[in-house]
Amino acid sequence: MNEPPPDRAVVERLIAAPPERVFALLSSAEGWLRWQGTEAQIDARPGGLVRVNVTGRGFASGTVEEVEPPRRLVFTWGWEEPGHPVPPGSSRVEIELHPEGDGTRLMLTHTVAAPGVGAKVEAGWTHYTGRLARVAERADPGPDPWRAI
Repeated sequence: MNEPPPDRAVVERLIAAPPERVFALLSSAEGWLRWQGTEAQIDARPGGLVRVNVTGRGFASGTVEEVEPPRRLVFTWGWEEPGHPVPPGSSRVEIELHPEGDGTRLMLTHTVAAPGVGAKVEAGWTHYTGRLARVAERADPGPDPWRAI
């Protein structure tokens, strides 16, 4: 039996901040929590843990595969909720940061083996990279409307 091809969520965003500032927000728990999540553990080295309670309803986790400051971060990702179609480590997030003028072009590709979830994953990363951009640009992203109340 043939397996369906993986879904890919692709988000591209121009951020008015240098790659070093954007990378700092991606590579530490303190930085990450400024734009996403209620709790986080980020060990930005190959084999390190990535674990984020994104909205206060449960954790997504994975393992760092590649780190090339300040231009590339790759990690696995999935939800710890039993029975979730994207379990921990089952998907892969690749983030590339390219200098562009005085800013950074963020290219995020999230490859998910579970069929039919790509659009939802892309919507999530579009929302959260918008918040990441505001923080990197030294603006207040405001409260996250997706966060559990």
